[in-house]
Amino acid sequence: MTKKRGIYITANDKVIEQAIALLKSIRLHDPDTPICLIPYDDNHQTIAQILKDSYQVELYKDLDFIERLSNQLYEIFGKGFFARPNQFRKQACWFGAFDKFIYIDTDIVVFNKIIETTDYLDQYDFICYDYQHSGGIKNVFTPKVLEDGVFSENDIQDMFNGGFWGAKKNTISEETLYQTFTECASHPEYFDFSQKTSDQPIINYMILKQVPQRFNIVRRPGGAPGSWAGSKHFQVQDHHLIDPNVNQPLDYLHWAGIRIQPGCPYWDIWKYYRYLGEHIPDDEFLQIQKQQNLWQRIQKKISRNIMS
Repeated sequence: MTKKRGIYITANDKVIEQAIALLKSIRLHDPDTPICLIPYDDNHQTIAQILKDSYQVELYKDLDFIERLSNQLYEIFGKGFFARPNQFRKQACWFGAFDKFIYIDTDIVVFNKIIETTDYLDQYDFICYDYQHSGGIKNVFTPKVLEDGVFSENDIQDMFNGGFWGAKKNTISEETLYQTFTECASHPEYFDFSQKTSDQPIINYMILKQVPQRFNIVRRPGGAPGSWAGSKHFQVQDHHLIDPNVNQPLDYLHWAGIRIQPGCPYWDIWKYYRYLGEHIPDDEFLQIQKQQNLWQRIQKKISRNIMS
C-alpha cells in the first residue's frame, strides 16, 4: 500500500506574492499532491483562503499544537535569542498528516513534479537537496563543534539549507525536539547566528545527531544541479534553468537571503511563475505597488502601537 505523500509550507499574509508563485509552479506540474499550510503566525487568514480556493492547500489541522510546540521551543532558549522564532513552527511537519513529506520555503519555485524527491525516502529517513556544505560551516556552526568533537569533518558534509528538505513522519519525536533544543541552548558557542538565521543551525544539529539514515540528493550518481539563486552560472531555457556544471535542468530555485524584486537574480523566472495565466505587469508598476504595500504595513503597525 502506497503511503500518503505531501508538501508542507509555512506562510502568512506578508508573503502572499511569494506563496502564489510557489504554488503556481507546483500545480503546473502536479495538480494532485496534497499541500498543507503551517501558519507562520496569526496573520494568515487571507493567504489561507487564497491558497485553499486556488491551489487546494489545506490548513494544518491542529493549530493549538503548532502554537504550543513553537512556544516551548522558543522558551528553551529564552526571549530575544532568536531573530525569527516563528520559523520553528515548521517542526510541526514531523507530526502532521503525511507519512512522507517535503518542506518548501515560499521563496522557491519548482520546475517539475517535486514530490517525486520523496522516492528517496524509500531508502532514507531524511533528505535534502543543496550545496550548503560546499560553503563551509558559516551560518550553521562555529569551529567549536569540530574542536570539541561534537561532529566530525565527515558529519558536517551533511549540512543543509533549511528551506527545502524531506523526511518520514515521526522520525523526530516531540521529546527529541525538546531534548535537542535544550542541548543546543546549553552550548550557544557551537552555532553561527551572525547572519540572524533562526532555525537552520539548530535543525542541522538535530538531524546530524539524531538521523543517521540521511541523504543529500546532490550526491546521487551522475551528480545533481544547484538550486541557489545567488549562483550566476545557470542558463535560462524556456522558463527553466540548466546547470551547465552537470548539464542538468534544475529541479527548483531558491532565493535564500535574496530579496525577490525587479533586478534580483533570475527575476524573470520568478515573475513568469507568479503571473502564470495572468497579465504580466511591468517592473515599474510592481515597484510602485511594493512601496505602497510597505507604506500600508508601516501605517498599520503605527496604528496598532498607538492603540496599545
